[in-house]
Parts: sequence; structure tokens; C-alpha cells
Amino acid sequence: MVAMSARPNQESAAPQAETTSPHRAGFACFVGRPNAGKSTLTNALVGQKVAITSNRPQTTRHTVRGIVHRDDAQLILVDTPGLHKPRTLLGERLNDVVRTTWAEVDVIGFCLPADQKLGPGDKYIVKELAGIRKTPKIAIITKTDLVESKALAEQLLAVSALAEELGFEWAEIVPVSAVKDQQVSLLADLIAPLLPESPPLYPEGDLTDEPEMVMVAELIREAALEGVRDELPHSIAVVVEEMLPREDRPADKPLLDIHANVYIERPSQKGIIIGPKGKRLKDVGTKSRKHIEALLGTPVFLDLHVKVAKDWQRDPKQLRKLGF
Repeated sequence: MVAMSARPNQESAAPQAETTSPHRAGFACFVGRPNAGKSTLTNALVGQKVAITSNRPQTTRHTVRGIVHRDDAQLILVDTPGLHKPRTLLGERLNDVVRTTWAEVDVIGFCLPADQKLGPGDKYIVKELAGIRKTPKIAIITKTDLVESKALAEQLLAVSALAEELGFEWAEIVPVSAVKDQQVSLLADLIAPLLPESPPLYPEGDLTDEPEMVMVAELIREAALEGVRDELPHSIAVVVEEMLPREDRPADKPLLDIHANVYIERPSQKGIIIGPKGKRLKDVGTKSRKHIEALLGTPVFLDLHVKVAKDWQRDPKQLRKLGF
């Protein structure tokens, strides 16, 4: 079934139906190749940045839960790394995170960009999804604002045919544009009935269960990813060492001191991150501080240092230290 437009106006429905409908709550995850738009979609559904986005593939490392509160349901969105052929120990661990998540959620959304043909990576993921029999699976065609209607129609047919070829049927096929906010609310409408009956699992107002220090580290890493060489994103990790309110500040003028380290793998990468006369690192601090202040609701003093953790992606001890 292809969901192309909003459902009929429900205002005319009898009020009794709304009060007797059971509340639903559960977990949904978005899977797909790296850079398929999963993080952007999560942020659009939640209505606030909870997952970092980048035009570099494979930038999501932590499983971020974004929480969507509705009158009829609570959707807890699990944003996983993109499943990919691993080249490092980090890559293997990221793939393990994906498969573990699939086994624990109530709905799986497979994300396929509208502007990219179905490739071997997509077919590999869908083949794995075909083996998960009981969990409803929704095909989500992302980035629809980048293509004409003819190309979109071809993509919808291709993803439908692939499921048929593998012996299963999508619960829904939904084209969306998270950037243009097109059909994002419809997607939530379609996921909600697939969740189990349950009271809310998180308090009203919570948007994520990700610890604040982890989210702050991710916002710094997102800023550090901008404008660096193609090979560098995988080499960047950020650890927030401490977050402490500045002492002796008046109550109406609080300041939060945040001390964080940006880790790279080789000394030669240090200059790329710091930039001429420290300009790049200063820009990273300025950009990330704005998002951190919006997240935490308080002025922030951000102290950043760049450190070398030699070949950390391949070193189990270093991976543990950096939170993987």
C-alpha cells in the first residue's frame, strides 16, 4: 500500500471513538544505507534536533531515541547507524547495534532516498529484513523534494517489487521529505496503529532518553564534521569530560562550563581540525555552542581540546574509553 496523502479529515469522527480508542506506545527504528536520511527524519518527527545530521555517510554512532508525543500514541524512535560492510572493529560494533535493535522494536522503517537507485546495499538490508517475519516493516522513500514525480513513482514500484521478490509485503510505502516537512505527520499516523496497546513509556515533554553529556558530545562532533576532508569523519570522536555550573554566578545569570576533548587518530589530522591560527576549532566551538545552549536552555562556556588517540577505531581499549 502506497500512502501518498493525508488521511480523511478525522474531525468529523464521533468523539466517543476518540475516547475509547486504546493508547499505544512502542519502539520504531529507521534502517537503511548510510546517509539515507534517517537522522533528519527522526529530528523532523520529534520536532527538535536529537540526532546529528551530516552530508557525510555513516555519522550516527549512538542509538538515539527520539520521543514523539501524540494524544493517541507515543512513538519512541530509535535511530541506528547505517548497516554497511565493516572495515574496522568500530564498523563491526555499529552493525551489531543495528541487528540488536531490529530484534527489539515494534516497527521497522526502511529508508531509501528518492534520488538514488536501489543498489546492492539496499537489497542486502531488505533481504535481512525479509527474515524478520513478525515485525511490521514500512518502506520510507526519503528526500522526495530532490526528484520529479516520474522518478518517485519508479522508486515506489522498485521498492514494492523488491519485497515481492523476497516473499514479503511492506505494511506501508510512504514517500516523505523531512526537509520540506511533507508527509512526515502522515508517517507518524501510519506507524501509531502498528504499536502495541500501552500507556506512555516516557513522561510528557521528554524528547529523548539520551544522556545530556552524550548529546552535547554529538553536537560538537556534528560541528567538527562540517567542511573536513572525506576521510576524516570516521576519525573524529568527542568526549565531554565535565559539565559544571560556574560558581559565584548570580541566579539570574547562570553559566555552564563544558570541557570536551575532540579525538582524532593521527597527529597529521590535528591541523585539519584546529585550522590556521585555531580558526576552524573556534568555528566548531561557536556553531556547537549555539545548539548546546538551545538544548540545555542555559548560557554555556565551551572549552575544546584536540587530542590524538592513535588508531582508536581498531583498538578495543580505545573504543571503550570513547564510549563504543
